[in-house]
Amino acid sequence: MSIVYVLIGFVLLVVGGEYLVRSSVALSFKLKLSKMVIGLTVVSFATSAPELLVSLQAALNGLSDISLGNVVGSNIANIGLVLGITAIIGPLTVDKDFYRFNWPVMMLLSIVLYLFLINDGVLSRIEGMILFVALILYMVLLIMRSRRASAIAVEEVDDALQKTSAFKIVIWLLIGAAALYFGSELLVKGAETIATSMGVSEGVIAVTLIAVGTSVPELAASVIAALKQEKAISLGNLIGSNIFNIASVLGLTSLIQPIAIKDQALMGVNIFWMLGFAFILIPIAFIPKFLVIGRVKGIVIFGAYVIFVSLVFL
Repeated sequence: MSIVYVLIGFVLLVVGGEYLVRSSVALSFKLKLSKMVIGLTVVSFATSAPELLVSLQAALNGLSDISLGNVVGSNIANIGLVLGITAIIGPLTVDKDFYRFNWPVMMLLSIVLYLFLINDGVLSRIEGMILFVALILYMVLLIMRSRRASAIAVEEVDDALQKTSAFKIVIWLLIGAAALYFGSELLVKGAETIATSMGVSEGVIAVTLIAVGTSVPELAASVIAALKQEKAISLGNLIGSNIFNIASVLGLTSLIQPIAIKDQALMGVNIFWMLGFAFILIPIAFIPKFLVIGRVKGIVIFGAYVIFVSLVFL
């Protein structure tokens, strides 16, 4: 039954996330926000909502290992699973903004998260506030850089949503909020039961099952685009997702409920895998083929992810 809870939870999170993105974008158009601001901020926040609700629900239920494991595992899956499989299907071109801006921010926040947690094993409200303020600063800089470069990342913003009625926006918001709430509750409850029945910690289930589940929408979209030989995925979007996971999901969750780590493997092993996957992107982007992540590199990244998942259960 717990597996059914998890599956229903995943479906509700996907549905809730989709409706929240639509309603948020439509509402932003009503508020006369520019497409650039909507694409760089509103969409990013809305797409992080499923992870946020899962982490918050887990923290409020006293399952803080799921809160942290969800983010650590999701950040690893975004690179090892999503980027790895997409690169195997078709080569990815890396833009200069990746190593000049996005990667340094992601690496810095990853290290800051590690330092916060290694200090006392707790992500406090003050530390959560620091992470969230860093996110606001990142978004301001992102918008300023996009204006200067005239490179507006608004592929995810649907122009048709400009004509959405206020009534429909409210309905979408209600559907999204309800689906996210019940989806996160079912997912956390199911994950806790599965962990208990398998004799493993909640952290193990969080960095594997939950993390992969919350990465499935990105993986599906990337694989479909790659198979169609379209622009498969922007490395910047993946890095941005990792930044939001740390600064928004963990930042906001710890502001509401401080996150105390119980599973020592999260801090002793898994967070180093997260740091390693983040760091390895630089040599992979430059060596041997400059600013291209091709099939061989994709196999290496995906292979490392398979090793990680295998070691987690050992």
